[in-house]
Amino acid sequence: MSSDTWPQPLKEWVAKCLGQMTDANRAEAQAELRQVIADAFTAKALWTTDWAGVQLQSLLPKPTPVVNGLKRKIAEPSATSKKAKKSSLQKSTSASTWDLGDPAALNRRAERFQREHEIERQKNLRSQQTQQSKQGAALKANPQGAHLLNRIWRADSPSTHGSNPDDPEADPNVPNWDRHTIVGTNRELFKDYLRLTSEPKPEMIRPYSVLQQTYTALKQRWHEKCSYDWICNQLKSLRQDLTVQRIKNELTVLVYEMHGRIALETADMVEYNQCQAALKNLYELGIPGHVEEFTAYRILMLLHGRNKSELNLYVGQLTPKQKAAEPVQHALRVQRALSIGNYRALFKLYIDAPNMGGYIMDHFIDRERAKALMIMCKAYRTLSLRFLYDELAFDSLGHAREFLAVHGVSAFTNPNDADTEKTLDCKNAFQMISQAYEEKYRRVQIRGAV
Repeated sequence: MSSDTWPQPLKEWVAKCLGQMTDANRAEAQAELRQVIADAFTAKALWTTDWAGVQLQSLLPKPTPVVNGLKRKIAEPSATSKKAKKSSLQKSTSASTWDLGDPAALNRRAERFQREHEIERQKNLRSQQTQQSKQGAALKANPQGAHLLNRIWRADSPSTHGSNPDDPEADPNVPNWDRHTIVGTNRELFKDYLRLTSEPKPEMIRPYSVLQQTYTALKQRWHEKCSYDWICNQLKSLRQDLTVQRIKNELTVLVYEMHGRIALETADMVEYNQCQAALKNLYELGIPGHVEEFTAYRILMLLHGRNKSELNLYVGQLTPKQKAAEPVQHALRVQRALSIGNYRALFKLYIDAPNMGGYIMDHFIDRERAKALMIMCKAYRTLSLRFLYDELAFDSLGHAREFLAVHGVSAFTNPNDADTEKTLDCKNAFQMISQAYEEKYRRVQIRGAV
């Protein structure tokens, strides 16, 4: 388990607060500490809060006694019985009246209370310094800082209920950790994915250290060209173990990013959209990853689904940093080419797509080829197959011919000639491609879309 997933200023602030706690304010301060961090986590501000400037109210010095309180204390008799009260009032009427009206006596009394308060404050300060030095030594001995987070997220405060030696140590990779969080004990590197139908058992779940090894091994297996069915099964099992243990850190992001890329490469859009949805939540928590890359994928997916309202909303929320990234700029150029009908620019962007963007464009490029062919058939009388191959970014002449056949376009002036010599009759081809476009592309459904 790595504590690097938590902001360093947060860990330093927690260490400072724990060092300032005394036996008198420990329970109140720990409750306030947990509440402040829980509020920051809910607001997704763990990584943006200036923790050095946060002050716990329970650690502030208590106000000094005031003179009015002294007057009330002097005026109140200490006896409990009615007879004692009456006797005390009769014997001390003159003295009490003199004390209440003597400012010098009241000031001397207030100074005495202030001296006592100062002595108590100095004693607490020495105790805080001692605890802070012990805390610093503990941090040096354990740089992971997991004990700090254990104090933060433990459901029962040790100062009020006592520590339970049977409770597991808090996991710094689990933002909302409590003593009921499952910690796996299974040591198998590879484990088949099984849909949970009951409460998960620790012996069936792999712990964080094993999951790290599993991720590395799966990445190596994919590079060695294993089957997609097997790698998908293993990645879903890995994702399940992370989810059951509520682990959200860089490893979680890496697993979902890896599965998302593999799903794109194998055209498994259901798994890809599940990974994209999970990554969106993880990025919003401030966990680092390839945010710009998957932002570009998100834009291309919205273009695929032709969801213009959501696309405009999403693009409008992009930060300047995201817009400056090359993958995002490429996706935005694709958006512009589609919006103005510039098919030449579109197919050039398709050929030059960075990362895995070309795999997403594969899902809607035929639709745009059909639309471009409709425009071209209106402008030309005849078109050679080689011209279509160059303009519409086909892989080969055979690929161009197959595209026309799939869309029912067979209006060649010389159908028996070789592909290099074939010529398309645009007048007849326009009716065929228009009908195919209406039937195939007027409506689009994306499985698993988010």
